[in-house]
Amino acid sequence: MNWQQLLSPMRLGMEDFHDRERDNRNQFQRDYDRLIFSAPFRRLQNKTQVFPLPGSIFVHNRLTHSLEVASVGRSLGVNIAQAHRNEQVNYFDEIGAIVSAACLAHDLGNPPFGHSGEEAIATYFSEGDGIFLKDKLTETEWADFTRFDGNANAFRLLTHQFNGRRPGGFVLTYSTLASIVKYPYASVHSDKKKQKFGFFDSERSDYEKIAVELGISRQKNNPDRFARHPLVYLVEAADDICYQVMDIEDAHKLKIVTTDETKEMYFRFFDEKRLKRIRETLSLVSDVNEQIAYLRSSVIGQLVNECSSAFLNNEEAILNGDYEGSLIKHVSVHTSEAYKNCSEVAVNKIYKSQEVLDIELAGYRIIYQLMEFFVNAVLHPEKTYSKLLLDRVPAQYDIKNPTTYGKVQAVLDYISGMTDVYALDLYKKITGINISSI
Repeated sequence: MNWQQLLSPMRLGMEDFHDRERDNRNQFQRDYDRLIFSAPFRRLQNKTQVFPLPGSIFVHNRLTHSLEVASVGRSLGVNIAQAHRNEQVNYFDEIGAIVSAACLAHDLGNPPFGHSGEEAIATYFSEGDGIFLKDKLTETEWADFTRFDGNANAFRLLTHQFNGRRPGGFVLTYSTLASIVKYPYASVHSDKKKQKFGFFDSERSDYEKIAVELGISRQKNNPDRFARHPLVYLVEAADDICYQVMDIEDAHKLKIVTTDETKEMYFRFFDEKRLKRIRETLSLVSDVNEQIAYLRSSVIGQLVNECSSAFLNNEEAILNGDYEGSLIKHVSVHTSEAYKNCSEVAVNKIYKSQEVLDIELAGYRIIYQLMEFFVNAVLHPEKTYSKLLLDRVPAQYDIKNPTTYGKVQAVLDYISGMTDVYALDLYKKITGINISSI
């Protein structure tokens, strides 16, 4: 792979007009702006990141998380561009804009209630009432549903032509679209343990077209899989940095971890010389939350610098498609140990806290039930109750698709696009829990 080909402003759905594009903004800034002003992006404000929403104490939701990831991603991209500032490669100085736009989009495909929503959808098919569909679908189609993943759903949301919409979905540039695909292969070629993949069978041709145009190679030891676009590593690093570090800060606000515990976790990232300067700065600030915010920003700054170095040190392997793992796993030993410590605390004290488990349990039940209602409705539209349910589905979703795969996909499009609040409200109304408010 080479940078000259990998960085392209060509837009999905507007290939025939590529040479006519004129705008004072660069094409990748247009991607960013298009995402910021979109309805799916706005809906992220009511989608769970980790902790329940809304609450008396403001914690991160999917929208604030995505904005922060975009900020960190831009910093990573700028660092890489600056390291190549003397090279004559078109659009190299715009890598920060590409990565930032991709970061904004990376969580757009996540259903309500975080990862429990993903699991509810997947298990509805693999071990629930949806298992009867197995004989009605191809192997690949069945894998798309039983391994449902927000990453693949984001690519679909960005590229699929919904009813009444123009071809190409969001009509983003090829480079931005390729930069969000962490797992560039179909569901049937995913690791059965992790079950992560990059695109549904319905969008396979779109990704392959993008890959060919950008010169993205296939994995040498597995031709069914593509190598990652290099900028995927920067998007992934920005996400890794933000969710781990910010989850700790949120847990502190909610008093799940103490101030001393939080400081100790952040202190571990710094050597003695840097730590001395940090302590001196902290002594000037009496507000505890401001102290934690300063430490968090310092940790993020260090991780950005080390992930940037990891990318540059392994750039040849990345371009050759030989690089394995994430950038966060290739930082210094000292920083890596501090990051692992944060991860362990997050797993043991945050992700298993009552607040988090309660929302996961409730979210799982809500999404599973909605799947049951609407899948049965699209497969039996002639029934009276089905007609009532389907009248609630917006016209952009193709519930009249001639194939079983297409009908079920329309249901997934509808449910995964819901906010937590909308899904809960709809669940209450359908089940009669909230009938007095109708």
